[in-house]
Amino acid sequence: MRANVDMEAVILDVLAKLAPGKSASSEEVARAADPENWRKLTGHLRNTARGMARQGKIVVTRHGKPADPEKFKGVYRLRLPTEDERAAAIEAAASTGEDQ
Repeated sequence: MRANVDMEAVILDVLAKLAPGKSASSEEVARAADPENWRKLTGHLRNTARGMARQGKIVVTRHGKPADPEKFKGVYRLRLPTEDERAAAIEAAASTGEDQ
């Protein structure tokens, strides 16, 4: 397994290569980080994705719909947020006093 994987950078790199509105599976992202030992990265990936979704950097989806980053379970996909989703996340973070 690659040491010190910058999972946030891997997620953003994979999603940047997709067409607007398209998503990537967690397996695709984990394989991009480490093709041979990707399964060991799934927990780290989920935690990183959760934090990034809270900040409005990405959207976690289940069954094609945005999922609550605090409550999602099971199979999920990741995509970049739309402009409306990004603005809503920034507004929500500002109202709760979180930094971007």
